Amino acid sequence: MSDEIKQLPKLWTGDHYNEGIGRDDIFDKLREECGVFGVFGIPDACSLGYYGLHALQHRGEESSGMASVESETGKFSYHRGMGLVKEVFDQKTLDGLPGDRVIGHVRYSTAGESKLANAQPLIFKYRDGDLAVATNGNIVNAPSIREELERSGSIFQTSSDTEVIAHLIARSSKDFVSAAKDALQRLIGGFAFLLMTNDKLVVASDPNGLRPLVMGKLAGGYVFASETCALETCGAEYVRDVQPGEMLVLDRDGLREDRFDQLERRATCAMEYIYFARPDSDINGINLHSARKRMGQRLALEAFIDADVVTGVPDSSISAAIGYAEQTGIPYELGLIKNKYTGRTFIQPSQELREKGVKMKLSAVRKVVEGKRVVMIDDSIVRGTTSLRIVNLLREAGATEVHVCITSPPFKNPCYYGIDTPDRKELIASQKSVEEIRAAINADSLHFLSHDGFIEAVGGNDGEYNRGMCLACFDNDYPTPVDPTSEKSCSC
Repeated sequence: MSDEIKQLPKLWTGDHYNEGIGRDDIFDKLREECGVFGVFGIPDACSLGYYGLHALQHRGEESSGMASVESETGKFSYHRGMGLVKEVFDQKTLDGLPGDRVIGHVRYSTAGESKLANAQPLIFKYRDGDLAVATNGNIVNAPSIREELERSGSIFQTSSDTEVIAHLIARSSKDFVSAAKDALQRLIGGFAFLLMTNDKLVVASDPNGLRPLVMGKLAGGYVFASETCALETCGAEYVRDVQPGEMLVLDRDGLREDRFDQLERRATCAMEYIYFARPDSDINGINLHSARKRMGQRLALEAFIDADVVTGVPDSSISAAIGYAEQTGIPYELGLIKNKYTGRTFIQPSQELREKGVKMKLSAVRKVVEGKRVVMIDDSIVRGTTSLRIVNLLREAGATEVHVCITSPPFKNPCYYGIDTPDRKELIASQKSVEEIRAAINADSLHFLSHDGFIEAVGGNDGEYNRGMCLACFDNDYPTPVDPTSEKSCSC
């Protein structure tokens, strides 16, 4: 092993350096948010829910749950558990969820304890019967609403800010649909809601469309999901995206379209296009594999590197790496392999095992990179610890040069809409120049996709601001009021 590799750069961990791995996480990648899935008017809805949630598993691995309703009797059933969908549900639990209506949820929490009480759908009893709530996103003003409700006598059962909407509905003297509409109008942030009672399902998207939500049709009923890939898995036909500020009401009279707020600025989360959503999903009519290929192609135009091979960090950067290779003519190779079977609960009781854990999660293919100048494509740099580890994996495997190309602009600002991001002081791009980051991750060169290049690569409606995307994590331009002093949290 060379002295260069032995003398690893110190890792950036915020306002100090750390000689070791830094945080307990093997990788400091941004965490997926959550995923929601709903079925209305389709027999054995829980079976569809199982497959739909399984397709959305990448959005949350901490807990999962479903609530169901039998339309004829109004009987309400639910089951939730900690773990993956396949761990929480078996045939016995699915048999205990009869009905033709279901809402389901997979969760990765960024706030609130990791415990069953916070697993969704959240279930409540109120004057009109049963209420189940599932959401993806973050309610920015939840702390102030919660404080107001607690002063008025509300007693919260969870630490999830999703619960505020249930209390707002329960305290209203209006009918359920009107109460839900009023409650949604009070919320600020990014959210996709599924609200189900004994006889109704309400589907709503925040006024900026920050969190994706789509509608499909199957067997005379309706299916709703965070991503189109879940519709494909269930055999449902995509109908359209749920529009920002839209509220859909489904009951025995069918589907009614309504609005709780007007669209002022569409601002779908840019990280959905870059990283979160599966490449076979479409968002706002844009296929993510194609968009990520264009990001790689545009990056090749902005930062051509004379190299021998191009490789992508699996899985989210593979499409962009293919695009970079096609544009430059440099061969694309599988230089990095992800081990999909390490499990989500890998225990690292010692520094030595933490370091070995990196190679358990990701391996460099020596025969591909040995003696080669490598262009490594990745989607983002958060703290820099992930990039450093991967660069050193490639060097240990014999790469003579490692050039890092990132298919997004520098990630400088925290997200308040449901993504687990560190505080600004822990984001390396907010504290260091590109050259300083390059040195910190031990790369021969470092290039970020430009702001304009990213927007053009994604595409979308040219008549909308930023083509309908939220780029606040790059440019600090938040589409809603935020309180930078408040704790970032996730209602899911």
